[in-house]
Amino acid sequence: MDERKLDRLDSYLAEGDLSAVWFARPNGFAWLTGGDNRVDRAAEVGVAAAGYDGDGVTVVTDDIEGPRLAAEELPDPVAVETYPWHERSLAEAVADRSPDPAAADFPVPGFDDVDASGLRQPLTSDDVRRYRRLGTETAAAVEAVCRDAAREDTERAVAARLRGSLAERGIDAPVALVGGAERAGRYRHFTPKDVRLGDYALVSVTTTRGGLFASCTRTVAFDPPSWLRERHRSAARVEATALAATRAVGRRGGDAGAVFDAVRHAYAEEGYPEEWRSHHQGGAAGFAGREWIATPDSPDPVRIPMAYAWNPTVHGAKSEDTVLVREGGYETLTRTDDWPTRRVGAVDYDETFERPDVLER
Repeated sequence: MDERKLDRLDSYLAEGDLSAVWFARPNGFAWLTGGDNRVDRAAEVGVAAAGYDGDGVTVVTDDIEGPRLAAEELPDPVAVETYPWHERSLAEAVADRSPDPAAADFPVPGFDDVDASGLRQPLTSDDVRRYRRLGTETAAAVEAVCRDAAREDTERAVAARLRGSLAERGIDAPVALVGGAERAGRYRHFTPKDVRLGDYALVSVTTTRGGLFASCTRTVAFDPPSWLRERHRSAARVEATALAATRAVGRRGGDAGAVFDAVRHAYAEEGYPEEWRSHHQGGAAGFAGREWIATPDSPDPVRIPMAYAWNPTVHGAKSEDTVLVREGGYETLTRTDDWPTRRVGAVDYDETFERPDVLER
């Protein structure tokens, strides 16, 4: 088990005068144990709960799932306790076994609610090591699908190939957006339709594996509109500004609202002062697609080291990667070094970034 995470939980228990804390939502369960408690991918709560009582981690699940989880999903130090599947619910089983008082990230009668997102930040070195692999494999799948795409392909066909490629890598894609020329400029969330790509396409994903989430967008053009490169460059500059501001704000212990101020100013400097209103701009990533999304008045603390996925759009163009922001610099996690890039400068920061460019086919 990751001792740094257990230290956070010790502090959480002490501050709340609690005896135990439990995680059954898939991202919380994965954060604590490294395992996957999902069977139904659409369910908000998994089939097992992981609890910490200050001495160790215990997993409670039914007798259907116990042997599989112990053999395939959980590290050796984790004890697994089972109950007959037909006798009670997971919440009832946890309530029966847990010391009092306790908290949980899913509804358990008599338990407090836990803000799991706060516990998951910042990332640990073990998290980052797994994140690098997820990010690289996510970007590789997206880029390969883009390179193989043709203007006659439909959005749905491209999305299906992308989901299949990710699935072969053991990666789920809760978000897989493909917008061709007809729809990418009309909508910010271009859920795939039976429409041909046409002159160009935006391909955006948020993927997950092992509880971690990675997001990225790539642009492929067959006969690019005259405005595409200029708008793409502007979106990339806004993203670069968001990253530079994240590091600066995180180093001084500021909040997400301060980063949003820099994002809004960057849009104005690029000649698109109202563009931020058309789409959320992203925020912190990690054990959720977004641990928080920045707004003009966001009080969420900006922590480092932490992953951030900023996703500015400029009317038909978008720039997005998942980037680890550290005290000393940046590491793009969704990167393969096999895609065209361009260097752009952050607005009002003396920093430049290599951002993905438009791939022309």
